[in-house]
Amino acid sequence: VNVPEHDIVIVGGGGAGLRAAIAAVQADENISVGLVSKVYPMRSHTVSAEGGAAGVVRDDKDDSLDLHAFDTIKGSDFLADQDVVEAFVKEARDELIQLEHWGCPWSRDEDGRISVRAFGGMSTERTLYAADKTGFHMLHALFQTSLQFDRIKRYDEWYVTKLLLDDNGAACGVAAINVRSGVQHAIPAKAVIVCTGGGGRIFPFTTNAAIKTGDGMSMAYRAGCPLKDMEFVLYHPTGLPGTGILMTEASRGEG
Repeated sequence: VNVPEHDIVIVGGGGAGLRAAIAAVQADENISVGLVSKVYPMRSHTVSAEGGAAGVVRDDKDDSLDLHAFDTIKGSDFLADQDVVEAFVKEARDELIQLEHWGCPWSRDEDGRISVRAFGGMSTERTLYAADKTGFHMLHALFQTSLQFDRIKRYDEWYVTKLLLDDNGAACGVAAINVRSGVQHAIPAKAVIVCTGGGGRIFPFTTNAAIKTGDGMSMAYRAGCPLKDMEFVLYHPTGLPGTGILMTEASRGEG
């Protein structure tokens, strides 16, 4: 397999990886992106999200970016990085509207407006959802959008094993195994973005898929990247006993 050099290699083909790839090629019409994923993008774990995504998109709910930020910081027991939260709540609103423009079918009220509902810790309703398949529809919208750009070259079912570093310790590509052939390749790049999600499979009972093994965090750590706040693991508290099958957070939000 002839593997070209890319300007950017993105590890992970789920929601974060696809969104990063789209942003990169939209920012510069000359950029080449390699999107490396150990599964076909529509099988990434983003597809399993059911409940919804929070953002201030309704002007009739007595809500604001400041209130969204406060609810988030309060929910973190005031341990969250407040600058990050401030940026996140603003970008969340913009991204949810962008997904609407890209075809994500958000559920609607009878008057045609996007439906919102309350989730845990929220002082008002601000969670957008697409029936009970929010992650699937978000991922599908991103995947379909990414297909518009021939400068995004996908490496589906390629398993990244390590970050490649130059003499100065900067990332200059990745080493990856083509799962079908079993052959390892170097994929050179000027920059690497890691979008590999979490590592929920370290726990015996989890809603996470078998692919959620923390590969990205471990390879970044081995390459010398500092990892922040690793003690904070996002637990999803509702699942079927003994199986870990997800019961959506919406079931709690609805009482």
